[in-house]
Amino acid sequence: MQKKYLIGATATVIVAALAVAGAVKVNAQKNVGVAAKVNGEVISVEEIKRGYEANPQISAQVPFEEFYERAVDIFVNGKLLYQAATKAQVEETPAYKEQLQQAKEDLARKVYLEQTVEAQVTPEAVQKFYDEEYVKKFESKKEMSAKHILLEDEKTAKEVIKKLNDGGDFDKIAKEYTKDKTVELGYFTEDLMVPEFTKAAAALEKGAYTKEPVKTQFGWHVILLEDTRDSKPLSLQELEPQIKNILSQNVVAETFDKLIKDAQIEKFDLKGNKIKAEAEEKK
Repeated sequence: MQKKYLIGATATVIVAALAVAGAVKVNAQKNVGVAAKVNGEVISVEEIKRGYEANPQISAQVPFEEFYERAVDIFVNGKLLYQAATKAQVEETPAYKEQLQQAKEDLARKVYLEQTVEAQVTPEAVQKFYDEEYVKKFESKKEMSAKHILLEDEKTAKEVIKKLNDGGDFDKIAKEYTKDKTVELGYFTEDLMVPEFTKAAAALEKGAYTKEPVKTQFGWHVILLEDTRDSKPLSLQELEPQIKNILSQNVVAETFDKLIKDAQIEKFDLKGNKIKAEAEEKK
């Protein structure tokens, strides 16, 4: 599966690599740093490496050496196509010029938004959002830490409880009986579990287990309460990616709002009739 992914994904790297390719120093005489020569034109190892590094979805899964072996042929094919296109004077055709203009506009929009977001989503802005929108408004909730054994029927659940009453080890019994591989549930708040489960867990003292089976939509549970605590705010480090994402979306939305507000915009239907703006229709 990984091989198929690599073959398909590597082709997309050509675009990124050609976009960043510049003058790369190689020792053409000794072929040091040369990945291939296509009609005398050099493809450098550095070009391929930059394409690899520009695609984290690939570099996270495949080592460069393995990527390189497959990428060389794809880069060669890309170079052959470009040489053929140049020979055919594709760059002088209306189709090329039209698509080039579209690509320029797309790139300009992308870079403008990226720069706008980068300028406003600063460490200070992230810290301010964390302090004012998260920590200040954070409401502590009771958290419980529990284990459970999930059974198919009430009869088996009662059998498990009898073994616990006789001094049986919860973990060993769970390993033998449970149909849920996750025995240790960790900390959770009441809203994260079904009501029947949280009600039963909340009624227990630390270290105690339910003396009667607890029925939920998933089956029959025997629950052991390990600990309770008041929830605390997550750290800035834990939330930073989400905060940056929220701020970035806000900046993009605000950017469009401002551009629309400051612009003179007229819209027309397919017949050429002017479409009235919402504000005009409400008058």
